[in-house]
Amino acid sequence: MAEQTVKTKKAPLFHIVGRGRGQLPVYLAWGIRIGAFLLALLLNAAFVYLVVQVDPLTFYGTMLKGAFGEGYLWATVKGAAKLLCIAVALAPAFKMRFWNIGAEGQVLVGGIAAAIIMFYCTNLPPVVIILLMAVCSIIAGGLWGLLPAVFKAKMDANETLFTLMMNYIAMNLVMYFYNLWRGPKTALGKINLTTHKGWLSSLWEERDANGFLIQGEESLFTNSDFWFVVIIAVITVLMFFYLKYTKQGYEIAVVGESRNTARYAGISVNKVMLRTMIISGAVCGLCGFLVVSSQSNTVSTSMAGGYGFTAIIVAWLSKFNTFTMAGVSVLIVALEKGAAQMANQYGSIGFSPAAADVMIGIMLLLIVGSEFFIHYKVAFRKKTKEVAAV
Repeated sequence: MAEQTVKTKKAPLFHIVGRGRGQLPVYLAWGIRIGAFLLALLLNAAFVYLVVQVDPLTFYGTMLKGAFGEGYLWATVKGAAKLLCIAVALAPAFKMRFWNIGAEGQVLVGGIAAAIIMFYCTNLPPVVIILLMAVCSIIAGGLWGLLPAVFKAKMDANETLFTLMMNYIAMNLVMYFYNLWRGPKTALGKINLTTHKGWLSSLWEERDANGFLIQGEESLFTNSDFWFVVIIAVITVLMFFYLKYTKQGYEIAVVGESRNTARYAGISVNKVMLRTMIISGAVCGLCGFLVVSSQSNTVSTSMAGGYGFTAIIVAWLSKFNTFTMAGVSVLIVALEKGAAQMANQYGSIGFSPAAADVMIGIMLLLIVGSEFFIHYKVAFRKKTKEVAAV
């Protein structure tokens, strides 16, 4: 019989394959991230030049001024601290592979719990009010985080959808109390504006016999913003040690790697899940207390400022390392504040807030996208010889 050539179907020209853990050296991984960041800077500069014909040096000078210049630095630090607090709260849940998308709602219920105490318990001493606000916020946030974990443990409910939908419940809960308290007024304004009951500053403010505030010389230690940042820094350090050096942190890591392995090792997966979501929600609730007591002194649906969703990016990019989260949080908030400054300074010649959002989107897209090339690679088709058959 004559020889026949058997032709096989050609494989795709290329396909995506996982690199596997530890296959890419650390310096190359960081090289990819830095390269993505530099490319984002270049694309943003080109975008701004096309929109308003501002050269790159002027553009980035304006952004640095808006993020770190005189009069702007504290706004960046406070924004980064709030974003960091929420990201730290998400870290244990995400490390356990429980996709908690409900941080926004957990911050809101923590804030509304604090505001309820602030509004109705004005006869208590300032220290008692502050402590009660903190405790109630932690409990409210913890319970709000526990609920989806219970349904996940008992009914295998989808935690992503469950926690996401609870955000809207929390928003409407805040709207209910907001409308109840403002009454016929057009806006609620600051709660206890005259007495400052429930404000963090009430712990060190001095008043005369008639209850009027005595204006003393303000120092760093009598600054609410300072304590807001310090408290969040302490939470960040404690969460780092909790996840890295405690038995419970080890159990979270094992459950995140493989639930079957965790069960084989004698770890109660449901118990770890419930406990971890209580902690995650409680830290978000504490963030709500800090915002109400030291920042806004009131409630609104924008208390979390959308950072409940941005914190997901921060936690994921940082690989759940809370110290790394601090740097990522500063980067994202600095970009946000710098873009806002660009919109303020060049809005009259066409650089709108929408253009600022495009800049932020370009930066985040490339930074997040760089992770794909760290964990995956492109494998090209290898040449194969035709097989002859008789």
